[in-house]
Amino acid sequence: MDRGDVGRAGSRPMVVRVPVEPVEAAVEADAADAPARAGDVVVRGPVFGVAAQGSGDGPRWRVLSAVTGGCPQQARDSLNSLLWFRAKDDVHDRAERRALLSAVARLEGERVDELAVAGTRYRIVRAEEYAVTVPGGGMEGPRPTDPEPPVPDWSRGAEGPDVDDDLVLDPDAPVTPAQAVERLALRGLSYAGGRFPQDVRSDSRQALAGHPDVLLLPPSFTVVERSAGGWTPVNGPHASAHAARRALDFSLTWMWPRMRGLIAYDADLHTDARTAAAAAAGTAFAGPQAAELTEYAAAADRLRAGGRVNRLEFHGSVYEIARTRRLVRWGPDGPEGPRPSDVDTQDPARLHPLLDEDGRILPEPGG
Repeated sequence: MDRGDVGRAGSRPMVVRVPVEPVEAAVEADAADAPARAGDVVVRGPVFGVAAQGSGDGPRWRVLSAVTGGCPQQARDSLNSLLWFRAKDDVHDRAERRALLSAVARLEGERVDELAVAGTRYRIVRAEEYAVTVPGGGMEGPRPTDPEPPVPDWSRGAEGPDVDDDLVLDPDAPVTPAQAVERLALRGLSYAGGRFPQDVRSDSRQALAGHPDVLLLPPSFTVVERSAGGWTPVNGPHASAHAARRALDFSLTWMWPRMRGLIAYDADLHTDARTAAAAAAGTAFAGPQAAELTEYAAAADRLRAGGRVNRLEFHGSVYEIARTRRLVRWGPDGPEGPRPSDVDTQDPARLHPLLDEDGRILPEPGG
């Protein structure tokens, strides 16, 4: 990646506000200290979501589907579902339902990155996901002021906010000094170097001119595994560090034992490494498999017992909770959409049954 200079032409002014409220001031002090511990910016690549702008929203766009999709078509499919369910459940006007279903039909057969329906603009939004390294070769972890629950809830059905819940992208919203510094530092971030295809580098340079500003999305948290080649995401992103820890606990006790044949896939949903190891203890089934399940359970117990545990060693691997970030490039018409060089891993397709103009599901042709 390259950090070239971006000219002043076309850039929006930033309103900088110094926080005075105690909690917000602590967060700002934490953010101001972070660069002293930071190493390189590591860019993972683009992610995609859906945003909407109503007639009274001004320059603001509301995020409807989290900007976390791995390719543009995943976000288009999310928009397809959003519009289909709106037509089915939320609309009582035939003309509006027809407009929504017409948009759904386009999304079923075309790679559509922007639609206007009933006074609302919908756009597939592109963001760049990145993280920061720290001394010793690790990734930046959760900061002391990142939100944490007062009492950690480890239950499998625990609910919390999802990534980008109720997020509004507002280019004119005041920012703190630390946020302003980070935005200015990242304005010129672009793909450079021979390992990137020429069309990727060209699109990246054009984005600097067409979308000269950046907006920073709220931090997210990802479980990563350290290997000789660097860091590999295991799951995430999550809205909080605790949600990422809970996901790692689920992997250790439920998912990985099934993937590795220690627990049958058709076992009861409540069966996990803890219950299976306890059930096998002292029986004829106790043996290497039960011992390995005990190791999985013990690793999960270490994750739970240490409070805010952000690093765990298990079976020769190192797992960490990484603080991941995303930036959206911004131009005169709002957030950047997919670039021509962005790769889709799937094609448009029909995702839902046909509806009539009264919102009734139609039988399949020939059914």
